Amino acid sequence: MKNQSFAPLNDTLIPYDKLIELSYEVQLNHIPECGLSIIKNKKSLPEILFITSYPPSECGIATYTQNLMDAIKGKFDKSFSLKVCALEGKETDLQYPSEVKFILNTNESEQYHLLAQCINADSNIDTVFIQHEFGLYGGNYGDYILQLLTEINKTIITTLHTVLPKPNAELLTVVQAIAERSDGLIVMTQSSANILTNEYGVLAEKITVIPHGIHLVSSVDRHAESTKNYLRNRLVLSTFGLLSSGKSIETALDALPEIVAEFPNVLYLVIGKTHPSVVRREGEKYREFLHEKVLALNLQNNVKFINKYIVLSELLEYLQRTDIYLFTSKDPNQAVSGTLAYAFASGCPVVATPIPHANEMLSEPELMFDFGNSQQLASAVKSLLRDEKRRKEIGNRGLQNTAAFAFENSAVAHAQLFEKMSVVKHPLKYTLPEINLSHLKKMTTDFGMIQFSVFDTPDLDSGYTVDDNARALIAICQHYELFRDEADLKYVRIYFDFIKYCQQSEGYFLNYADKDKNFTSQNHETNIADSNGRAIWAIGYLISLGHILPNALIEEAEKVLQKALPQLDALHSTRSMAFTIKGLAYANKKLKSSSITIVIKTLANRMVQMYKHESEQDWNWFESYLTYANSILPEALLCAYEDTKVAEYQQIAKESFDFLLSIIFPDNEIKVISNQGWYLKGKESNRFGEQAIDVAYTILALGRFYEIFQNKTYLDKMENAFDWFLGKNHLNQIIYNPCTGGCYDGLEATYINLNQGAESTVSYLMSRLTLEKFENPKQFFAVPKNRVEEMESELV
Repeated sequence: MKNQSFAPLNDTLIPYDKLIELSYEVQLNHIPECGLSIIKNKKSLPEILFITSYPPSECGIATYTQNLMDAIKGKFDKSFSLKVCALEGKETDLQYPSEVKFILNTNESEQYHLLAQCINADSNIDTVFIQHEFGLYGGNYGDYILQLLTEINKTIITTLHTVLPKPNAELLTVVQAIAERSDGLIVMTQSSANILTNEYGVLAEKITVIPHGIHLVSSVDRHAESTKNYLRNRLVLSTFGLLSSGKSIETALDALPEIVAEFPNVLYLVIGKTHPSVVRREGEKYREFLHEKVLALNLQNNVKFINKYIVLSELLEYLQRTDIYLFTSKDPNQAVSGTLAYAFASGCPVVATPIPHANEMLSEPELMFDFGNSQQLASAVKSLLRDEKRRKEIGNRGLQNTAAFAFENSAVAHAQLFEKMSVVKHPLKYTLPEINLSHLKKMTTDFGMIQFSVFDTPDLDSGYTVDDNARALIAICQHYELFRDEADLKYVRIYFDFIKYCQQSEGYFLNYADKDKNFTSQNHETNIADSNGRAIWAIGYLISLGHILPNALIEEAEKVLQKALPQLDALHSTRSMAFTIKGLAYANKKLKSSSITIVIKTLANRMVQMYKHESEQDWNWFESYLTYANSILPEALLCAYEDTKVAEYQQIAKESFDFLLSIIFPDNEIKVISNQGWYLKGKESNRFGEQAIDVAYTILALGRFYEIFQNKTYLDKMENAFDWFLGKNHLNQIIYNPCTGGCYDGLEATYINLNQGAESTVSYLMSRLTLEKFENPKQFFAVPKNRVEEMESELV
């Protein structure tokens, strides 16, 4: 079916009343005479109709809208249906994708009326979401849109991409009318919001600030080999975007001779084709002017024009190879720039003119230059080129400052606004991301999993721990149990071998090893009891999968466990006992050992005594405080019950777990105990400082309690808790990075710790794989033992 257009076919339009009559009478979805679609009372997800320019139209707002829609669909595909009314300034033969439902010729005023009537008649449309830029709509200051806004009887949200200061009377009237007729307004900078309230008189409560979205990227070494040979051994400056005189590229060209005199290997990339509207109006006049300037300044070896519409992947590659990004726009009223946002998000140091977006993002005044001032631009660039360390620090600061602007976070903010303003209340349902082991594998050497990372780059100097490799072993075993991916066996072996390497002759495990495989002094300066418990947990989990894993590996794991077993009943640390009980209970599913059951009972009885000593009315807990890994304690007693069938273990497990859940699930949103101040009995806890590991432990425990008690409340809380990673937290920001497959290290009061270390990444994976087990249950299948042995021998 062709895209539905309001342009008359054969100069004929069916009267609106007749159109409705026809659609109900013959129940057609498509009316050939005018290309309209009337949908009759079809039950579906709330439909958000985007009115915007849209690809294949080459326009910044078109690209932005597509990126935003992709992000919303990626995160909330079960919450909304997204459709588009594509804007065109004239009739074209563009072939739009299937989500384009209408096409509006913006210079035909009568089509605004017809569009409004068809929107009103479509019961599926819940919210109309308008992307507004003055040049997109017909009339003076685009005032044709006012008829549309006046006639639509649906919820209307309008994004104002440009908010002009000091408006004249006519502009003031148009913008005030847009604001009055919209139920909500979105702007991309606080500066724009301030102008709306102070100069246009718009109520602040009507305005939501949602910054321009950015794409998450994996870090790359700017000095590594590139597919683009001409970038080799060059200091790269770049500017990108559809070319027009407003970008003032000549300002950068005039600065280059001074820069090149000190840095002759500089290469300035001018990336992007000329804006289509500029080509229609004046051809390639501006580009030719720039080429002539390059020749006149003898810069042929220092400037490269890339005259094409760049796809996203190639654009991000250019930006990640850029040493300094130049933003030279000469329009002081430009509120926001998508190109700036992309540059910051790619870790580029930026030198820019002082538009509001740059003012809000650049903390160093010396990195901004006056409009058209080539001398200031040259000074700023030379200063940065002299100091690579400073460039890296500024780039990293830009990454940190723009993390909240990821399109995934923008999708959360938009979805929450849609939910809030929707007539039909439809609770948001986050979409589970694809399972991605990329960062886990990136963090793993042949020796084990590296402890820390700087952003998503493994920090080998941080060394290795049993803690991380134990959790990694559990995660990769979970993955293998679900998917039987032969590639997993390599990592099972690596993580197991690391744990085995750390076991001492007495049977206990050291925790810390450096990059050269030497045990460090930390092993004697910190308490490693919990680490020993985690090692037993991982070994036990591995043994429990003996029916699908290679015999030789399981036999080795059993020897490690037997070596550790004699000293386990001497444990008294609460969490080390809990981790150990979990591991022993897993192992005993296969081993059925009475000696293991005795150790489980010994440790479980100690936990019971702790509970009886500390618990009282309104405090059903093992200690007088809640600290870290709290969910492990009730889960351990439940594991002990599974092995021993001692009813008291089950009773205390449920009492204590339900007590914990009552504290960490306020307002239907998980909020684990802060690592910046524990929750003491009778005291207020610190509200901020949440770690992925505690969310993961809670999800694992919820899964176990659901399996035993079959109470759907546990399953619902498991899904709710997992949404913490996806943006359901006090900052409404993602903790999991879908681009890298890594997980951020912590949720603080006002920001996310963007490092993607082993603990957080494996915590996310354990959580995601637990959800997979319950969300998409698969019929487990047996791999013949001989094939398992073959696979292991192939890996060796």
